[in-house]
Amino acid sequence: MQQFNILQKKHGCRGAVVQAEARSADDPVLTRRCVVMKLSDFTADRYLEALRQTAAAVLILLPNNISSVNTDVMQSFMVSESRALQQDTIIPTYVVPEDGQLLFMYEEVKHTAATRTSSILVRVLRSMIVASAFQVLVTNTKPIKPVTDNTIVTLEGVLPGAGEDIPTIIITAHYDSYGLTPGLSYGADSNGSGVTILLELVRLFGKLYSNTHSQPPYHLLFSLTGGGKYNFIGTKKFIEENMDHAETSLLHDNVAFVLCLDTLANGDELFLHVSRPPKPGTPQHTFVQQLELVVSSRFPWVKLGMVHKKINLGESTVAWEHERYAIRRIPGFTLSHLEDPKAELRGSILDTVAQVDLRKMKRNAIIIAESLARFMYNLSDKGSPKDIQVFKGQMEFQDSRMSTLMSLLASVPRATQLDKEPMNTLLVNSLEEELRHYLHQVHRHTFRQDKRDPELTFFDQMEQPMMMYRIKPAAFDLFFGGCIAVYLGIGYYVIQNFEYLYIKLKAAVKTKQQ
Repeated sequence: MQQFNILQKKHGCRGAVVQAEARSADDPVLTRRCVVMKLSDFTADRYLEALRQTAAAVLILLPNNISSVNTDVMQSFMVSESRALQQDTIIPTYVVPEDGQLLFMYEEVKHTAATRTSSILVRVLRSMIVASAFQVLVTNTKPIKPVTDNTIVTLEGVLPGAGEDIPTIIITAHYDSYGLTPGLSYGADSNGSGVTILLELVRLFGKLYSNTHSQPPYHLLFSLTGGGKYNFIGTKKFIEENMDHAETSLLHDNVAFVLCLDTLANGDELFLHVSRPPKPGTPQHTFVQQLELVVSSRFPWVKLGMVHKKINLGESTVAWEHERYAIRRIPGFTLSHLEDPKAELRGSILDTVAQVDLRKMKRNAIIIAESLARFMYNLSDKGSPKDIQVFKGQMEFQDSRMSTLMSLLASVPRATQLDKEPMNTLLVNSLEEELRHYLHQVHRHTFRQDKRDPELTFFDQMEQPMMMYRIKPAAFDLFFGGCIAVYLGIGYYVIQNFEYLYIKLKAAVKTKQQ
């Protein structure tokens, strides 16, 4: 399970060692037991009950095919997952993909819990003779250590516009993922969808900017930020480096607005999250008008709404990425199909590629691209979005490319803790090469934390080998010991009374012969 400290607040489980008998969540006594749950069993109440009874550990079995899980079960799990991540406990919590042996063990402990409603005599006889139990073992002799030297990588690239002293539009998305356990957090919708759309925008606008006749009077700055799931630390560091240390950064110049892409692969709703409503006559207001026009004329079934949330500087965390820019008085908004920034989908291990609707993601990408093009090229007077479509023909969004990008992103756990893992490093390098293929002045910003006072502390050994043994319960030892005692008692009695028994046996044989 996740284990980290952010701004001195602890999250997750602090323990790792497990040596306990497996029990079902239905069992009334969980103290010093390893509670085994399937996805459908895991609820916040059951998890908190296991913590209250001081269970030895919690083991969650994750189905290999997430798409087969009932929608209500998924929603219930994500709510419970979110609540569990707010806890700070020493009780180890593990998540493991299901297999045949684990499912067999689960059914056995489930059956054992069901028989506890039988009579005492039946339970005692069953536990002594036929019952078996499972011992779950994680032997970790190495102490778990804090990791403060983790790095957060942010990628940045520019498409320079035509003219001098022209405004800049920033398009950004965070690429990391979050969930109950880092190694199983694939973050397909949140925020693989935002990264996929951004990379397609890079390709298409790169074509427009490559021709001097179609260069708009705007710089386009694209950024892929890390640490988005942890208070957007990567975005914060990126802004600080550009505004406080770099003298020639585009963030110093006239920024028209920042468009943050976050969770855009589902739903028929789009929400524009803002810190303050755009004022008429500003670039932000004009862009929103174009967004509304594109949606109403080409996709009338899509509901577009604006969600206004003021920034409370007294709070230690921000809800959306654009708020990091708003704090530095840079106007911006976040586009998402989620209305609530605390939606459980933004941090769940169930956010896999199976839950992504590629058609809706492409539709949202078209809405964003056409709105940007109409804004940058001032196409309001040239015709309606139905009559003038910039992204068609050779400029069309490619289904195969978007599908491939999404599959790539959702195939690698992108949790920030895994920044040094080979697959994670390879993915970030691949994203950088993709930006370099279309953009100018691509930079890689690697942010390291202050080891003396880190904002974010992770812990090592997030994956542990777990062993399972089939054992007989303690009652069987008593039963077996009693059988041995009876056997030895009979043997002792026979030896002590051998002469008497011999005479009796001889007499019985003689009587039978007569």
